[in-house]
Amino acid sequence: MLYKSVYLNLLSQFEKLSSHNRQGSYKTKARYAEAFKRFLAFLAEKFHLEKLANVAPKHLLAYVDYLTEKGLSAAYIKTELSAIRFFHDQIPKPRYTLPDNSALDLQRRRFGGVDRTWSTPEFNWFVAKALNLDYDDYAAILCLGRYAALRIHECFRLDTAAAEKALKTGLLTVKGKGGLVREVPINDSIRATLRDILKVTPRGQKLFVAPGDKTHLAIHRLESFINYYQGKNPWVRSSRPITFHGLRHTCAAEWYDGFLRQGCSELEARKRVSKLLGHTRDDVTRIYLASRLDGGRGDPSASE
Repeated sequence: MLYKSVYLNLLSQFEKLSSHNRQGSYKTKARYAEAFKRFLAFLAEKFHLEKLANVAPKHLLAYVDYLTEKGLSAAYIKTELSAIRFFHDQIPKPRYTLPDNSALDLQRRRFGGVDRTWSTPEFNWFVAKALNLDYDDYAAILCLGRYAALRIHECFRLDTAAAEKALKTGLLTVKGKGGLVREVPINDSIRATLRDILKVTPRGQKLFVAPGDKTHLAIHRLESFINYYQGKNPWVRSSRPITFHGLRHTCAAEWYDGFLRQGCSELEARKRVSKLLGHTRDDVTRIYLASRLDGGRGDPSASE
């Protein structure tokens, strides 16, 4: 696969670079090396970067946003950035100088300064592309992310029993991070999606993982589909990487708007969104509501 070949190329460049490194203790170098490899995997998959010398500020910004979306602590992110700068400083003739933490504005990003929502045209184009390629399962999973705010791994955990129960009760039972179970209301789009998937999935099986397949490989194929086609999507707004997790942001923002229209205060609306997302911390919920709470671009459903 393209992602793997690009990563192996970057890894080869890194190993050549690190073989000449004599700085730092063995423990620090080992910790930094693992962190830098994680960064290389991100660069390969999201940007298809081929040369370490071309690592740019935009790549670092995107990586910070990616780590923030995963709910990682500011301390963890700063350590990852230290590792990246440690090895970037050893690259002969790099094209760019990487920004420091103050320029990255880590505190703002940590508490919700990045709008990751998808617009309706962006979403509709991806669904249409998936259906056109006969990837009906991808279209279904995109709908679950968009209208139920499911994480990508939560989609791939769903089985026929969960789908049947959701159609009966109107609530989709989801097992999230740390084993936390939550119930998410489903709309007509998800009902139609679940009915269609149940027609082609034998009872007792997972909805989106075929017998004998590996869940992590199935997830990777969907992520690769999004990564590959985002560059071909004419509705993509900017150079920021589109991620499946952004659909969760989109759904969260619409839930928030709906609760406000029902007369909830901003705090109560955030609490309700937090419960639906499977979070307990307000600062994490604010990350998902960046388009609403931090001068974002507004309604994610609006055409642009």
